[in-house]
Amino acid sequence: MQDSNQEHLKRDLNERHIHLIAIGGAMGTGIFLAVGKAISSAGPSIILSYIISSVVIYLIMRALGEVAVEEPISGSFSAYAHKFISPFAGFMVGWSYWFLWSISCMVQVTAVGIYCNFWWPFLPQWIPALLTLIFITFINLLNVKIFGELGFWLAIIKVFALISIVLTGIVIIFLGVNNKDTVVFSNLYRLKGGFFPFGVNGVLQALVIAMFAFIGVEFIGITADEVKDPQKTIPSTISKTIPFISLLYIMPIFVVLCMYPWTNLSRGEGVQESVFVTTFLWLGIKKAPSILNFVVIMAAISACNSGVFSNSRMLYNLALKKDAPAFLAKTSLTKVPINAVLFSSIIVSVGVIVNFLIPKKAFLFLLNTTTTLAMFTWISIVLVQMKRRHLMSKEDIVKLKYPMPCYPYSNIFIFAILVASIVGLLLDNTIRSSVFIGLGCLVVLYAVHKLFLRDRILFK
Repeated sequence: MQDSNQEHLKRDLNERHIHLIAIGGAMGTGIFLAVGKAISSAGPSIILSYIISSVVIYLIMRALGEVAVEEPISGSFSAYAHKFISPFAGFMVGWSYWFLWSISCMVQVTAVGIYCNFWWPFLPQWIPALLTLIFITFINLLNVKIFGELGFWLAIIKVFALISIVLTGIVIIFLGVNNKDTVVFSNLYRLKGGFFPFGVNGVLQALVIAMFAFIGVEFIGITADEVKDPQKTIPSTISKTIPFISLLYIMPIFVVLCMYPWTNLSRGEGVQESVFVTTFLWLGIKKAPSILNFVVIMAAISACNSGVFSNSRMLYNLALKKDAPAFLAKTSLTKVPINAVLFSSIIVSVGVIVNFLIPKKAFLFLLNTTTTLAMFTWISIVLVQMKRRHLMSKEDIVKLKYPMPCYPYSNIFIFAILVASIVGLLLDNTIRSSVFIGLGCLVVLYAVHKLFLRDRILFK
């Protein structure tokens, strides 16, 4: 095993792996479940929310891509924050992102347990959750190429499911293969309130859900140290994957809005049941629940798989910078950060225990902290890119292989939309507290760094 301050990860991922790993990380249970809440909050104007969020996420990934292409290292934005802003910034970004995905992975494995109850209602949901975590840990301990293959095929299932929803919807809309007379494009504007039934407030609240449906696309940068030919692969992946994910989000939502009267949705229904299941059941397609239940399980496994991978690489880099215990920097004979993988999985296993011991409301309350932490990560990415540009000469800027478009105006646009998303968080009574919980987590990290890591004594 290796444990020096140099990186020892293996470049064994190719472009197709990175494409699908990014898709796998972003497309968790959110797109299949939370979109119902977004529709009930904004009505048809949710389409505008997703278009705006798609543009913003693309620009954020372009900011990350500009730096990652020039300096493809593990730890990605945490390592860049450490180098271009300060060691303290690297510590805050790295640990906050690790915490974000630890919670997210807890939710994903719990989702597997919950949805297995659809078929086996007497099976304790912690059993499939635990088996899922063991399986994901085993895969992540193997060669990174094996991880890439699993992530690829799990993501393929989700992509196929969403494309099938779109194609089925198109057939129903244009050929009238249903027994409903309300499947029409006019559902986008003829129902109560028109296209903007809840005005700007509705767009902002849906924008929050739309933005965080993209959490995970930053895996593109995290894999930079383990991808073949990063100068070619990273730009290609960003340019192709983000628009593709955006279409996979927007098109199914558009089809559902045409097929199903969105006014039939309540806020509770949007959270408890997939709007896709609701729509197809309403249309009389009886097998939809079982099919989509399988897809949601695969979505959760895929997202958790990408999350454990991401967390282990973040811990590995933090350990190299002495922002985490040194044993987390050890790598196996196959160049996998084995201790970081095991530690991340052990923390995720707490989710199985939490799911068993405390009420669902408390667990979902904790989940909401991921929203603020994700916002912090995205802001740090943009700030790193701006700081690095500021330090470069005009000659070096001209030589950039994958420059941020419309700099610095695109950066200003990103900050404006992120501020609008925070306003959306504060407008929603059900998730408003997440802003303060997330800020509380950042305050705790700040205190730990100042009290124990100022002189790098704790993790030497």
